Amino acid sequence: MKLPGGYHLTYCTNIHPGETWEEVRRNVVTFLPQVRGLDAQTPFGIGLRLSAQAAEALADPEELQRFRRFLAEQRAYVFTINGFPYGPFHGTRVKEDVYLPDWLDEERLTYTNRLAHLMAALLPDEPGLEGSVSTVPGAFKERVRGADDERRMAGQMLRHAAELHALRESTGKTVTLALEPEPCCHIETVAEAVAFFRDHLFAGPALAGLAGRLGVSSAEALAIARRHIGLCYDACHMAVEFENTAAALKQLREAGIRICKFQISSALKLRYRRGDGRPRALLTPFAESTYLHQTVARGRSGVARYTDLPEALAEEDRLARSAPGEPVEWRVHFHVPIFLEEMRNFQTTQDSLVELLEHLRSDPVCPYLEVETYTWDVLPAEYRTQDLPSAIRRELAWVRDRLAP
Repeated sequence: MKLPGGYHLTYCTNIHPGETWEEVRRNVVTFLPQVRGLDAQTPFGIGLRLSAQAAEALADPEELQRFRRFLAEQRAYVFTINGFPYGPFHGTRVKEDVYLPDWLDEERLTYTNRLAHLMAALLPDEPGLEGSVSTVPGAFKERVRGADDERRMAGQMLRHAAELHALRESTGKTVTLALEPEPCCHIETVAEAVAFFRDHLFAGPALAGLAGRLGVSSAEALAIARRHIGLCYDACHMAVEFENTAAALKQLREAGIRICKFQISSALKLRYRRGDGRPRALLTPFAESTYLHQTVARGRSGVARYTDLPEALAEEDRLARSAPGEPVEWRVHFHVPIFLEEMRNFQTTQDSLVELLEHLRSDPVCPYLEVETYTWDVLPAEYRTQDLPSAIRRELAWVRDRLAP
């Protein structure tokens, strides 16, 4: 939906299970009227999640034209595509495989190029409106073995920037690649994002390769890289990393790194004292088998990162015997409904999200906002107290109200 102040607000359709284009199309047809409610006249934005399989089917010219007609009839428009999960995302073990193929793999480039062309074809002809495709932040951290791998990923990303530049020249549409920092990935913090952009995307052999490929100067290549590659700032991920919102946005601005979209999301937060048993008692129901739930713990002894919640719980059992009584705060990568400030005996990172939206009221860093609570079907049943369309409407209204003048 379009909000005062020029904001475009949507939710990501990755909340709906569906890997084929037919399943995705059916989800959009089914849920769009239920989510938008009675106001069918106001243009409604869609955050489209497309697997590689779905993207290939939608790229068929006739199918693409049918979907464009549907959007026009419904007064709906697509301004962002979630190109993070390449393959299955619901109903099966996803975990660390969600990052594959990553930016070390040619297939990630091929897939993302296709998504960019689809984004350009779906983006309305509206002055100033840009489209984005969000993607994995390079790779799962343990897959990156050193500077050579970093240079390879940057080279692939800048080959994609060349494709985006050509697309802009031929269609007049600007599409951006939004790298999405995430815990336990190659880029997980703002500092790591700044370092990767500074050393590998905005300088070095990969940028020289872009200049040579396009036949432009180094300065022109840098301008193209800055225009077409930025970040998807996921509020849940940043809160899990204990990033300070104002400081993070300031760092990115000073580094010349654009934010291509904000994902409006919230994580689990638990404060406790070592040895009180609360982590295992309260968080075990969230240690489910589909997604990674990276956990960051902060206490007097510093910050510790765990790849998944069961690992964090096991380590807490050990530490409880060696450092009992230490005050600790956990942030857990489990996307929870953003309108929940508390969940029974623990909190959420909604306070960080409120800070972000308050910042955006005075400093419109980026106008593209996408609510992303994809874990609805694995959320413990006691928190699924309303039907899905009602929950999505409630999330969108919560954001809209906090951005209201």
